[in-house]
Amino acid sequence: MNKALWVVLGIFGVLVLAALMVFGSYVSARNQMVAKDQAVKSMWSEVDVQMQRRADLIPNLVETVKGFTKEESTVFGDIANARAGMLNAQGPSAKIAANGRLDSALGRLLLLTENYPQLRSSDQFMRLQDELAGTENRIGVARKRYNDAIQDYNTFILQFPNNIWAGMAGFKENTAYFNASPEAQTVPKVKF
Repeated sequence: MNKALWVVLGIFGVLVLAALMVFGSYVSARNQMVAKDQAVKSMWSEVDVQMQRRADLIPNLVETVKGFTKEESTVFGDIANARAGMLNAQGPSAKIAANGRLDSALGRLLLLTENYPQLRSSDQFMRLQDELAGTENRIGVARKRYNDAIQDYNTFILQFPNNIWAGMAGFKENTAYFNASPEAQTVPKVKF
């Protein structure tokens, strides 16, 4: 009887140890998923801040350009609509789409400088254009960091056994990557 008791206790001990290992694996994976999810949210916040900075610069740039170009009202209307769309967009996916529309409208505004040489010589316009270029660089860096954080999060939750724990804990794949806009796919035309 003593030997049977030791066998039962041994089996019970192995089961308890296995349960503790599984629970420990779950807790560890869940904590890492929470940390990676928070990193994605933090990186998105940085993208959002930089896009807001650009949206705040645009009215000054538009007003400067308006002083030189009176007949380009469609470009100004497109920029106003795109900017309003970005400011009113909710969530990363909607803001990413609105940002693409704003990129396109802003690109058309900057093309106006080809038709107005006096605009290119304006100190205020050049200062605003430099500030906008710096902001675009910051947005580019923030977008890359955001995409990297999403990729790290997705890789982690899709790996075995994390995919099991992710499903149990309600973590889902994040698909809100920043991609190049369709306008970025076309080669710019340069005229001399």
